[in-house]
Amino acid sequence: MKITILAVGKVKEKFYRQAIEEFEKRLSRYCKLEILAVADEKTPDSASQAEMDKIKEREGERLRKHMPEGAWVCALAIDGSMLDSVELSEKLERLGVEGKSHLIFVIGGSLGLSEKIMKQADFKLSFSKMTFPHQLMRVILLEQIYRSYRIMAGEPYHK
Repeated sequence: MKITILAVGKVKEKFYRQAIEEFEKRLSRYCKLEILAVADEKTPDSASQAEMDKIKEREGERLRKHMPEGAWVCALAIDGSMLDSVELSEKLERLGVEGKSHLIFVIGGSLGLSEKIMKQADFKLSFSKMTFPHQLMRVILLEQIYRSYRIMAGEPYHK
């Protein structure tokens, strides 16, 4: 199975990059992992709602270029479904059984994801009602995907 983490913005902090690299290494035995980042837009401090929507649309168009037909798309969203680790593992396993060979997890920028991306998503996943920095969210998502594969394999990581 191929898993793509598609995110807005670069990971600037070294400690986040190191954590991401560690999970890339760990996940390499379970799946083909690809991490893609698209450029983020600068948001003026006094941006109106219309300006913020335009920014999300521009970022969304960049994201859509990396979302091929037939891929299963999961948007990370505060208002998405909350799953525990076992439920996420079961979902990933079920998708594989159903023949989904490419899963894309989409992480928005500081303003979130555009309406078009949200409508295109097959599933919306929430990790919390809290807001997390999008750089940290990559690490959290990768850790949970790794945990999911360990659960599927019956390996003792998830407790």
